[in-house]
Amino acid sequence: MSPNLILQAIYLMLPAYMANMAPVFFRSVNFLNYPLDFNKTYRGKPLLGSHKTFRGLFFGALFGVSTAYFQHLLAIHKIAVFLQPPGLGYSDWFWLGFLLGSGALVGDAVKSFFKRRIGIMPGERFLPWDQIDFVLGALMFVRFIYAVPFSICVIAIASSFLLHVATNHIGFYLGIREEKW
Repeated sequence: MSPNLILQAIYLMLPAYMANMAPVFFRSVNFLNYPLDFNKTYRGKPLLGSHKTFRGLFFGALFGVSTAYFQHLLAIHKIAVFLQPPGLGYSDWFWLGFLLGSGALVGDAVKSFFKRRIGIMPGERFLPWDQIDFVLGALMFVRFIYAVPFSICVIAIASSFLLHVATNHIGFYLGIREEKW
């Protein structure tokens, strides 16, 4: 596994990373602050929970698209081309960012559905799913426009797990997040 392959995997996932962080920064904004599950329950438990909102989905997708646009600008100016995964051009930056960003948040919502089914409350640990749910969702969604090489997928999942743990701990100690995980 070459260091360049690791950098390519992380670079590919940047829109998903930004999308995954966006809801935390906008949790006090009242725009679209309505639960994705419309407060519905299944067998007496919330489908997703009130913390999964249209606001988070909107800002996550917006951050994903914005990040991919920045990557597109770098690509057209031939900056950091060695970071681009094989066969990926950034001319489809909008769809790339939208699919990675919204896929990340849908992956997180699917994980939340299963957490609620087994009685795990929001913010409680659910290893390793809390760390890779958004990556799996992003990788599944982006396959509509880009066949992600298997090696990049494996590296993206592994490196994202480690990066997620590290950034959440930093966010916790900075007072941005309420939990370490």
